[in-house]
Formats: sequence, C-alpha cells, structure tokens
Amino acid sequence: MIAGQQALFKSPPPSSLLFLVNNTLTLSLSLLLSLASGKKKKEHTHTKKKKNGGTPEISTARPGFRCRQAHPRDLLDPREQVPLRLRRPRQAPARRARRRRQVRILSIDGGGATDGVLAAKSLVRLEASLRRLSGDPNARIADFFDVAAGSGAGGVLAALLFARRKDAGEGGGPATIAAEEALGFLVRRRKASRGRMFRRRSEKKLLREAFAAELTMRDTVKPVLIPCYDLESRAPFVFSRADALEMDGCDFKLRDVCAATTAGRPSELRSVDGRARIVAVDGRVAMNNPTAAAVTHVLNNKQEFPFCNGPEDLLVLSLGNGGSELEDPTRSGLARITEDGASAMVDQAVSTAFGESGKHNYVRIQANGLAEHKKTRDILEGTELMLAEKHVESVLFHGKKVGERTNMERLELFSGEIVKEEERRKTSVLPTVVLKRSSPHSPRTSSATSLSVSSSV
Repeated sequence: MIAGQQALFKSPPPSSLLFLVNNTLTLSLSLLLSLASGKKKKEHTHTKKKKNGGTPEISTARPGFRCRQAHPRDLLDPREQVPLRLRRPRQAPARRARRRRQVRILSIDGGGATDGVLAAKSLVRLEASLRRLSGDPNARIADFFDVAAGSGAGGVLAALLFARRKDAGEGGGPATIAAEEALGFLVRRRKASRGRMFRRRSEKKLLREAFAAELTMRDTVKPVLIPCYDLESRAPFVFSRADALEMDGCDFKLRDVCAATTAGRPSELRSVDGRARIVAVDGRVAMNNPTAAAVTHVLNNKQEFPFCNGPEDLLVLSLGNGGSELEDPTRSGLARITEDGASAMVDQAVSTAFGESGKHNYVRIQANGLAEHKKTRDILEGTELMLAEKHVESVLFHGKKVGERTNMERLELFSGEIVKEEERRKTSVLPTVVLKRSSPHSPRTSSATSLSVSSSV
C-alpha cells in the first residue's frame, strides 16, 4: 500500500470533517433543482387591442387560437333584419377529479442527540396509528412506504425496518420486523455503548447480531438508499437497492453498509463479487438529511415510478433525531452543529420546493431543543417529550417558526394520508409503483438471471 493510501485510513481531523460537510452540502442542495422540472407551466392569457379602435381580441398560449367578441349587429341578417338562430355552444363534459397517484417516501436523519431513538419512537407511534386506521393488526412500516432513505443511525434503522426476515413467508408471517423491535435494538445498543451508538470497537459485533451474513441490499423489500462518504473517489456514495439489482458490483452486505454509514473512522468494504471497493466514513458527512436524495431518486426513476412527475405526486415523511448540544466548544462539536445546519437547509429547500402542496404532502418531525429533556436520564421519556412539542416549521431564508400542532398530531394526520393512498391503489387499474424484485430462490450467478418485475399497487 502506498503512502497516499495509508493516509486515507487514518482518522480525519475534525477540521477536515467541517470541510467535507460544507462541500457536500452544496451537492445535496443541487439535487433539489430537479424538483422544478416536474412542475407544470401555467397558461397565461393576454388581451390585445386593434390599432383602429376595433373590438379587443383574446389570445391564449395555444398557437393559432383566436376569438373575437360578438357585436350586436352581427346577430341580425342585414336583409331580413331578424335575429339569426344561434347555436348553443356545446358544454364540455365535466371532468372527474383526477385521483393523483402519490409515492410515499420515508427519510431518516443521521446524528442528533438521540442516535436514531427519536425517529424510531416516531415510527412506533406511526405504525400503531396505521394498524388502527387500516384494521390490520400486523401492519408494518414497510407496507405503507415505497422508498426509504437513512443516514448514519437513520440508515441502520431503515435497514432494520425494510430488510427481509429470514423466516419471511413461513407460516404467513410478516416479511419485515415491527417498529417496536427496531426501537428496542437501538435503545439496548445505545445503553451498551454508554450513550453513543456505533462508535466503539463493538460496532461490528452489534451489526452481526442485527443482520445475517447472507443479507445484502437486494434483500430489502422496498427501495432503500443509504449514503456514506467515499474517501477513494472523494465524493458521496449512495448504496441503492435499484443498483444492487442491476449488478453484483453494486450490491453490498447490509451489515457492511450499516458499518459504512456509521463509521467514525475510514472503513473499507467490498461488493459481493469483490470488484468494487469503497473506503467509507460516516454518512452524516455526505448527507445528514437524505430527503433530497430520496426525492430526486423517485422523480428520475421512471422505470419504478412511472407516474411521478413532481412534488405534488409525493408523500414525504422526514424524521430528525434531535439537535446537537450547543455547549460543546470543540471542533467535533462544531462539526455536529454543521451537520444540523445542513439538515435544516435541506429541510427548508424541500419545503419551499413543495410549495402549497407541502402543507399535506411533506411532514418534518424534529425536536425544538434539548433544554427540557436534559432533566431526564431515560432516552425514551425524553423522546416522548420531544413528540409532545409543537412542531418546527422551516422557512427558507427566514429561519424556523413554531407551528400550531404537536409532532404527534402531525404523525396522526400523515398516517391518515398514507392509508388513503393505500385504499386508492386497491381500486386503481394502473400500478403507482412497479418494483423490480429478485427471486429469493434463484441462484446468485448474475443479476440478469435472478431479476423479475412485479407490480405494487
């Protein structure tokens, strides 16, 4: 190994982390530009007037279309001076209100003061609401979302909720675990690591307990996106189920993916065929808030999401994990604050891109602060207080403002929206989402021999 490569494996100083976060923030925000391409242009009407003082003409944006206002003398025959019979204009048949197909996206932040526990607790509440509204006592989070994205501890949570169980299909049981199980895993491991997850030598052992050795990105039941920062290419890298289904060179073991997105130090991993090599560090450096990456993935993936053309065709739930402690004056503390700033900027930009539709289509859950939560040592009790807070609404270039509803109330309302979407799909002729699936019983020789296309309506 040459000296330059050896330097990559050294722990980067906190000042370089600040540099990486600032650079990758620009990349994250640039992803939002594709949102504007899905918006329709409004039709403008212009009124023109003739130079000789005649009647005005009205023109629309449609070329070649002109209509002139009728004059009273035009209604009489000049010979008989009797009114002519005028045909009633045919009224266009009333169009039925279009039921817009909406793709449901779940995005989970990395970092924060709760290390994923706040997001997991939010999903436990959401799953309980989904079971009540749908009438299905075995409903899972993965059943009601089409895409999941997570960074850092959020990436581990997304992998836990969307990875296929070993005993899936046996005895008619659910294919994925419940949100309560994922929450229990995060809380137990947080206590075992003395308050900080996935930052000690026990990291690999913890991930081995959570994910079987044979599980890869192909074994997730829905599209999953998990970012990291690749020191080899000096750019963010996103592990994607869609890419894993295309070729083995883009497929990685789930335990390795989770280790990469939570790596405090450079971590080397290879694809399942050994051809692709990545030297990864924490996904929070690349994109602490992966909402923009998830949105652009859906808008540009017409193969799996053929009817999604803009933000109005999306239902997005973005979960934060609490802000960092502002009292930490060290450079590592400043790096965490920078991560929070990057997440807030993505939140503001996405909210602005959604516009009016964002009032119902985009929901962000984040804690106001940690002053009141420091009084309790129980992380679960602290997250309950966070969910009981008034929600924080981000306004681009105007900071944040406190909303009228609590975080819990917003989760309840959002659960109703995604259940309505699930009911609409049952009566829809065309599928909203067309997912590529790999056959669980096919031999793993190449991705071309083990792919099949199935519909999710």
